Amino acid sequence: MNESLHLSSQFDEDLGGLRTHVLQMGGLVETQVSAAIEAYSSGEVGSVKHIVETDRKVNDLEKAIDDDCAHLIAKRQPAASDLRLVFGITKIVTDLERAGDEAKKIAKGVRRIYEAGQMPSQYGIGVRHIAEAALGMLHNALDAFARLDPQLAEHVIRADADVDTEFKSIMRQLITHMMEDPRTITTSIDIIWIARAVERIGDHAKNIAEHVVFIVEGRDIRHPPKEGKA
Repeated sequence: MNESLHLSSQFDEDLGGLRTHVLQMGGLVETQVSAAIEAYSSGEVGSVKHIVETDRKVNDLEKAIDDDCAHLIAKRQPAASDLRLVFGITKIVTDLERAGDEAKKIAKGVRRIYEAGQMPSQYGIGVRHIAEAALGMLHNALDAFARLDPQLAEHVIRADADVDTEFKSIMRQLITHMMEDPRTITTSIDIIWIARAVERIGDHAKNIAEHVVFIVEGRDIRHPPKEGKA
């Protein structure tokens, strides 16, 4: 019995360590996204190098966490909710790594714009707004994971629709702007790519929130049935 309790305690400790590492990785990605947004607003291209360096740390953490998950499954053979947690973590770190990649794309786009002596046009101002919304989604998704809170996770999922709508609005404005003034095409295209990367960060935050719901409740809500279909 004592050995059984020891094994159970060790397993709980291993799971706790995994969750801590995921949140550490999430904190790094939040820092990346926040720095990329600030660079877009301020033109501080010097931060791009730091964002790229942080991305390497994020990639290393993803590999380490995946290895730990594989080791834990092989060694402990978790079942039911514990197995959902481990599998959910493997999916969450994939989305975090991809969100970090999008932050790196934003930073590189910012560097292209400012090094060319350009400034984001008035039609690119909305990017800051949706970037802050996407960052908020990411923060809340990680908070939902930390607390295993499906209600907060579902709030993040609903917020994604607003980010998507704003992205489409920015796209329409920039396309119109390019048609009216072809001299702005290069900068406008960079802003479109930045806005697209922001929208993708929101998508990854939504995915993380969906994984949280799966971990806690065992429900896969990634592909809900369309209305009118069984």
